[in-house]
Amino acid sequence: MTAPALETRELTIRFGGHVAVDRVSCAFQPGTLTAIVGPNGAGKTTYFNLVSGQLKASSGRVFVGGRELTGLSAPERTRLGLGRAFQLTNLFPNLSVLENVRLAVQARRGVGLNLWSIWSDHRELIAAAERILERIALAAKRDAIVASLPHGDQRKLEVGILLALEPSVFMFDEPTAGMSVDEVPVILDLIREIKRDPTRTILLVEHKMDVVRELSDRIIVLHNGQLAADGPPAEVIDSPVVRQAYLGVPAEEAAGSAA
Repeated sequence: MTAPALETRELTIRFGGHVAVDRVSCAFQPGTLTAIVGPNGAGKTTYFNLVSGQLKASSGRVFVGGRELTGLSAPERTRLGLGRAFQLTNLFPNLSVLENVRLAVQARRGVGLNLWSIWSDHRELIAAAERILERIALAAKRDAIVASLPHGDQRKLEVGILLALEPSVFMFDEPTAGMSVDEVPVILDLIREIKRDPTRTILLVEHKMDVVRELSDRIIVLHNGQLAADGPPAEVIDSPVVRQAYLGVPAEEAAGSAA
């Protein structure tokens, strides 16, 4: 049997007496997009941080393609196929848009620019970066310093860097947060494009239920750090925990309507 693209087993983290993520076990298959939803403070971003290595788990294990990553750092996990876009942008603010993407392309290819190959390699890396800038609609701003970009453009650039790293697992944490209505479609189109590749796996933390409903093949719900629901979008969206968290339906009424 083929190993899942990503799997967590009993993943847990405690902060003092508070259990922020509580024994979450999930397997994610190639070619699927799973939305992770839940109320504020449910543990969604913390779960992402555990998977990508920004936080060290108190207990539990993480696997990519059957290989255990539990003890590895965030950069090591990135090299092995985990790609993470952050809720807050994680860029080189004093470099140009093009240089940010070029460095990601260079890191993915493991290129060390030496005296003999610097010109040919440099041209190839720039050409690859420019193709990505076209995809994320930032080609016209290739020479702009990242710190000068509006928030929406910084979010698009971060997705571009993720594309340059060519991960097997894409993790998007609120990718459209803070973006204008006009900017959102660019990000969603990029996610749709990635989803069409049957070898890629996507995890998406998102509050906008219309986006979740359209893009997801599966929804998992975290509530108080625990896995509260897991299944097809239509089924999970109508579940009591989602109705209570997102629609403000009282717990008794939500449970009664689902019975």
